[in-house]
Amino acid sequence: MNLYHSLNEMMEYIEQHLEEEIHMDELSHFLGVNEYTMQKLFSLLCGISLTEYIRKRRLSNAGADLYQSKEKLIDIAFKYQYENPTSFSRAFEKFHGIKPSQVKDHPENLKLFAKLVFQEDVPKTPNIEYSIEKRGPLVLYGKGIATTESTIGQDAPRFFQEMLQQYDTRFGFFDYGMTVYKNRFIDDQFEYWVLYEKEVPSLIRYEIPASNWLIFRIPSQEAKDIQETTHQFYLSFAPSCRYTLRDLPELEYYHDSITDFMIPIEDPST
Repeated sequence: MNLYHSLNEMMEYIEQHLEEEIHMDELSHFLGVNEYTMQKLFSLLCGISLTEYIRKRRLSNAGADLYQSKEKLIDIAFKYQYENPTSFSRAFEKFHGIKPSQVKDHPENLKLFAKLVFQEDVPKTPNIEYSIEKRGPLVLYGKGIATTESTIGQDAPRFFQEMLQQYDTRFGFFDYGMTVYKNRFIDDQFEYWVLYEKEVPSLIRYEIPASNWLIFRIPSQEAKDIQETTHQFYLSFAPSCRYTLRDLPELEYYHDSITDFMIPIEDPST
């Protein structure tokens, strides 16, 4: 399967249904993956959540409609799936920087958010070796920070180093790094955590239920190597993955100078 061709088909479907309710489970069929994986793939590639992309495309089109047509504000609000004119006007002004009533006089202020088009002839990445193990439940102790899809690449290494400076001398190197997804199908708000297996004063207790895990072994504990493997997983492995991913945190398990990148999945035997 050409992932980028499938994404272009999904973008065209979205474009044809901007004036209707769009169901995420229908979109996931274009990629042949579950909603979790589809949302992650999209945000990883685009630096924006799929829900936010659809919202901005609608508001972009709404601006053109207000300027070019004689449709009423209330009709355009309902047309682009807003419950009432008030919520539409609020979102419109936040996106365009002007009120809907100002569009005719100041069309130059309207913002265009273009339809995404993916380049399809992207070279394939090499195969990734993995194993499946059942682990947990895990009881860990750590701290986390809020981050996003577009900033986690800088936020996570910086926070990790800050925590090392504070805790490494007294308690040693961390056992786990963890990415927690907040409002997964709504926005791209994440949390990144670093954690110990042992209880450490002042750190927060975090429980992860028992799960089966896809494990990708990385012969490094460097942030750039871990991030590269994460990208390879979602761009080359996940689209053809026959496993169902679980809505649990992703883990980085540090041991013996290597990192196990751990993706939670449903029981393959069921």
